[in-house]
Amino acid sequence: MQQIFDDIRGDFRYDHDLNGCLNCGICTATCPSAQFYDYSPREIVQLLWTENVEQIYDAMQEKIWACAQCMTCAARCPFKNSPGGLVAIMREVAIKHEMQSAKDVLRPFGRVMLKLITTGNQLSPDMIQPDHFPDWGPNIQKVEGDLQVLRKAIPVKTLQTVETAWEVSLKTSVEMYTIWEMTGVLKSLELMDENLFDVIEDFIDEKREDYEDWLEEQEEEDDE
Repeated sequence: MQQIFDDIRGDFRYDHDLNGCLNCGICTATCPSAQFYDYSPREIVQLLWTENVEQIYDAMQEKIWACAQCMTCAARCPFKNSPGGLVAIMREVAIKHEMQSAKDVLRPFGRVMLKLITTGNQLSPDMIQPDHFPDWGPNIQKVEGDLQVLRKAIPVKTLQTVETAWEVSLKTSVEMYTIWEMTGVLKSLELMDENLFDVIEDFIDEKREDYEDWLEEQEEEDDE
């Protein structure tokens, strides 16, 4: 628990996002997530400010995953704290330490990650199913049934498919893979879901080979 807290406190954003606390509660009063979940931005700030290691660890089991990252708290805080920013740090540390809470929360989004890597699109209508996104609330039931019809009604040609919203070029895809590698996204994915990581890694290798072949073809055409 102490190592987890040290990693949170050692993040370069920590001192910028935590400047003190009046315990005024403005952040919690304006927090959308606090209205529906057992979550309080003020509690997060208080725990970190007082360095309550055990309760910080407890909060990382469930509470930090309720934050919507809207940053309303940061806009309202008179001390210029960013509870949402602190939660982002805590989430990253939870992933780094392979905490079960992180795996449980992120597992349903494995399909979204696979879609993003393979197509360049984060989400497509055929993926929006009530069972996959229960946190979206009951209204998703009303939308899900007519997705095929609604999608085809969109006039833009590239938006008529339910499989992808738009096509992403091979070069752009390879550039995205490089960014994800350099920023540690793929490493985090490996910690959370090794099987999904293996699938995605194989796909990325294929795409890079295709891109190299395409570059060689372009060079040959230029020479001719």
